[in-house]
Amino acid sequence: MGKADADGPGLPDLPPEWGRVVIPDDIAALADEAEQIRRELRRAAAGRRRWRPPTGPVIVLIVAVLTTIAGLAAVTWLRAGRTGPSASTPEPTPAQLIGRPLPALDLVDAGQSPVPLRGLLPVVVLLVDGCTCPEQVAEVARTAPSGVTVVTVADTRPPAAPAGAPVRALADPAGGLRAFLHVPASPDGVTALLADRTGRITLMVPEVASISDHQAELSRLAG
Repeated sequence: MGKADADGPGLPDLPPEWGRVVIPDDIAALADEAEQIRRELRRAAAGRRRWRPPTGPVIVLIVAVLTTIAGLAAVTWLRAGRTGPSASTPEPTPAQLIGRPLPALDLVDAGQSPVPLRGLLPVVVLLVDGCTCPEQVAEVARTAPSGVTVVTVADTRPPAAPAGAPVRALADPAGGLRAFLHVPASPDGVTALLADRTGRITLMVPEVASISDHQAELSRLAG
């Protein structure tokens, strides 16, 4: 029926990995193999027609969708970071406030004119929005060294200063100073804040019983 390539004269040498090649006497014997090859070629061509690379507008749309998803993920991550427990800042203690600069806040006087807090240095600030406490205010005014400004600060309007006491009465309607100190108003006490001439906080007492308890810090303000 057929001859091996090694037996037929005149055939070129074929690669050994092809194995034994038999050439049939009748070409029709190869019809089944030829049909199988044609079917495989048609399937390969159909597969290439079905898959086409995305066109320009499709690529632009894909990039836009991916960019939007990435942006939403970043915003969600940032919001979660701000609201998470690790992002919370603990409130400073009175001892931790010492050495910090006095905030650059504007208070207001009785005529609603702005008064820069840092323009009063060195200063003793008495927050009296919870309790006017005239006796304690008068004591601080008597004890403060010469050149040190004594200021009372209320939340809405400046309180009246004790008669004869060299005290400047101001108000903090925005509550910026209380917010900085993280100290709530007390109906029975006065919060005292001392800052030297450089604007550095030297003492913060949430509720002052008597200024004589802090005479050393008060005396150093004049230095």
